[in-house]
Parts: sequence; C-alpha cells; structure tokens
Amino acid sequence: MAKKYGNLINGEEVKSRKTYKSRNSSELADIVGIFPEASKAQVRAAAQAAKDAFKTWSKTPAPIRGDLIGNIGVALTREKESLSRLLSREMGKTYKEALGDVQEAIDTCHFFQSEGRRLYGQTVPSEMPNKELLTYRRPLGVVGIITAGNFPVAVPAWKIIPALLTGNTIVWKPSEDSPATSYALVKLMLEAGLPDGVLNLVFGGGAKAAGEYLIDMIDEGLIDKFAFTGSTAVGRKIGEIAGRNLQHPTLELGGKNPLIVMRDADIENAVAGALWASFGTGGQRCTSAGNIIVDAPVYTEFKKEFVKAAKAVKIGDPNKYDDVLYGPFINERFYENWLKHYDWAKKDGAKLLYGNGRITKDNKPKGFVGDPEAAFYGWPTIWEKVTTDFKQFQTEIFGPTINLVKVNGIAEAMEAANSVDYGLSSAIYTNNREWAFIFKDNIEAGMSSINNSTTGAEAHMPFGGVKGSGNGTRESGIWVIDNYTYWHGINDDVSGKLQLAQMDTEYIEAKDEVDIDNMF
Repeated sequence: MAKKYGNLINGEEVKSRKTYKSRNSSELADIVGIFPEASKAQVRAAAQAAKDAFKTWSKTPAPIRGDLIGNIGVALTREKESLSRLLSREMGKTYKEALGDVQEAIDTCHFFQSEGRRLYGQTVPSEMPNKELLTYRRPLGVVGIITAGNFPVAVPAWKIIPALLTGNTIVWKPSEDSPATSYALVKLMLEAGLPDGVLNLVFGGGAKAAGEYLIDMIDEGLIDKFAFTGSTAVGRKIGEIAGRNLQHPTLELGGKNPLIVMRDADIENAVAGALWASFGTGGQRCTSAGNIIVDAPVYTEFKKEFVKAAKAVKIGDPNKYDDVLYGPFINERFYENWLKHYDWAKKDGAKLLYGNGRITKDNKPKGFVGDPEAAFYGWPTIWEKVTTDFKQFQTEIFGPTINLVKVNGIAEAMEAANSVDYGLSSAIYTNNREWAFIFKDNIEAGMSSINNSTTGAEAHMPFGGVKGSGNGTRESGIWVIDNYTYWHGINDDVSGKLQLAQMDTEYIEAKDEVDIDNMF
C-alpha cells in the first residue's frame, strides 16, 4: 500500500480530502506515493502562516540565514544519491542527470551561503553638510512559487534558496508530476532549522486547483512576490495579475531554441552537442534545441552523421539501465501533446528522416531496452524541409523531436534563429570568430553558447530569457537577489536643522573665465 503524505503548512503535515497518486514515470503501475490536493482554504492558511513568520524571519541577521542555507547544502550532499534515485524513479530522468539536478541545488547553497555576508548596501555622499545617505536591501514579504516537474530539485532551489537568504517567506506549489521529490526536498530544508511557517508546501494541480489558488492569493494581499517556471500562456496570466497589484514576478517560461551549425564547424563536435540538445531528457527541457539551423555547404554531411547518431541512441527505463540517453515522457499528457506534431508536419509538408511516434513492443528502435509499454516512450524524431512558417518550427513541442533547417551563410542563419516568438537559449558551432561575434551580438536570447549545447546551467550564472521566454528577470547568481529584494534609501541628517536638497545646497559658483589667448 502506497504511503499517504500531507501538505507541509506552518511546520505541520496537513491532509486534504482529495488526493492523487504519483507514479513512477518509467513503470506506471508503481505508485510512488499518495499526495493531497490542497483546498483553497489550505493554500490561504499556508500564505497566512508565511505572512506571520515573515515578521521574525525578515529580522534574522542575513549571515545567520546564510548559515542555514549552508546547513541545507550539507543535508542535500548527504542525501544526494537517495534523492537522485527518487527523482529518477518519479519523473523518468536518467540517474546521471538526476545527480546533476541535485548537484545544482547543492551548488546554489554553496553560492548563497556566503551571500548572507554580502547583502551590501551603500553609503552615499550627500550634497548637504552633516548629512549621510545610505541604502539597504529589504525582503519583499511572502513569495508564491510554482515550478515544473522536469527539474524538480534544481529549479525550485534557484527560487527558494535566494528568497530565503534575503529574508522572505515562501509558499511553494510544486508540479503534480514530482510531489515525492518535492516533499523530500522540503523535509531536508526543514531539517536545516527553518522556523515554522517560513517554508510551506502545498500540493495539487494548476487550473482550478492549488496552483490557481496560490495565484489568487496575490489579489487577496497574501502574496507579495510570485516566481513561476512553466508555460508562456500561464506566465502571461500571472504577469497580468501581478501587474495590477504593482508586483514584478519572476517568469521563467518556454523556449524554441536555435542551434546553428556553420560551414566551418567541427562536425563531430556539433553532432554530439546537437544530439544532447535535441534528445537529452527526452527533449523535455525548456532549453532543449528546437531547430538545428545548418549552413548549406555542410548540410548533407551534418544530416548524415546526425541521423546516424540518432539511430544509435539507447532508450529505456533509467531505473534499470544506466546507459540510456533518455527515458519515458514524464506523463501521458506530455506524450499526447508531443504526438500532435506529427499531424502538423504532415499538413505543412515536412519530410520525416527518422522516428515513428510512440515506442511499443511492435514499433521500437534498435536501441530500445526494457518494456516499452510500461510507460510512454517516444522515438527520437528528425524532420527536414522545415521552413520558419511551419507550426513545428515556431511551437515548443517538449519531446524528442528536432527540425533540420538549411540556410546559406551567417545572415540567413541569424534571421532563422531570431524568427520565433521565444528567446531563452541558443547555440552556434563555428571556429570563425567574426561569425561567433555576430551571433552573440545579434541573437535574441537570454543565454547563448559557442561550440556547446543549448542546454546546461551553472549556479553562478544568470538563467532566463527574453520575448516569450520571460520578462527579463533572472534566476541564479548575484542577479537573482534583485528579484527578491527592494532598495530602501535612508537620509540621516545630524545637522539639527531643516536642510532642503537642491534649494539650500551651497553650490560653488565658477570664477571669471580664463582668456588663454591673452595669457602669454
């Protein structure tokens, strides 16, 4: 019998009347746990608990908060392997990738632990005598967080760790696709010494469920900041609600990321990077490559080698086979949405180079291992003769699918790369420094790689996009601190009298002009 879990509100486990089952993405008959569907009243209670806890937590010295972040890092390091196994079991990521997911959270803790001693303000000279100007970073209040299930440890850590460090309190609604991993993560964070109410966890779905209820708390005045990772459509709705409440949300949204291969590229390296960008995590990353834009002189060679590499990809249950490149879809909904693009391609006239829909016992590539019908697996799928007006070129598909697009020269490559409504990640393979410069100077994206994949992030670099991929906010590194604080300016006047800036300021008057011509 699967174990039942509760929401974690104000330090207590709170059960809900409605529940749902979390299943092993690679073996759907395996139930990982039974989790609550939080009611609106429970979400409101979590927000109120966070609001009450803010009064004390915000006054806890920042170096002490940083020390607690260090404790979280220690706990995550201790449980890295077990948490990674749970993550892999629940959402279908390979164990190697799961280890990286958890390590990213550990790295985030290492980075922000010391930032507790560097939440610097400034002292600024005044234009008045006997007066001092100072600035301080202040926490915003209660942060509502919603995250996706494809990175169930790293992405929440990007939000939770800096929000806690800067003195905010939190209500987090994780993806319904990874509740067990989320529960374990919060328990480890609570172990570190967080006071009751500082970090609250509520489970459930999105629309007309816990996710929507949490967003509603903005209008109720219980949420002061919102941080969201997910679809552009939902991000726009959050942006509208936050905007009317004069809040600036953190929105990390979708992507349709270009990977350019120029005529001078190292083809072997480009194929390796493109294969990982296209099919790593089964294409279920916001930074996965969406379109591979190939310069005409090397198009045929690249296509040949890329298709050959795709045919050699090993796919299967990552809990049983350590050497698979990718496992199943996270859930049936993702699989069904992915399958639709085959109809789009047929309608628009794309040519299928490799792939054949769902993997089954009677329809599987040579590299598949295990039981294909225990979960939802997709063929690595490659299309060509795709142009920028095709739906599959413009739309984030979120699965193991890639388009090959032929161009002629760097100008056409850049035009194609920038012709989507997204702007998250991007990459180019070239050894020509002028082309590399043109790329990094003109690409419409928040992140770019030269001679590397579109995927990958480091805890001390900014992560986020432009256009339909975000609203200019960033995760990670020192930049994220701006998202969870506001600047407080202080005028400290010890003159003992009223001094009016600009009006009482004793500006120095210039003396008579100097005539150089008559000086010598």
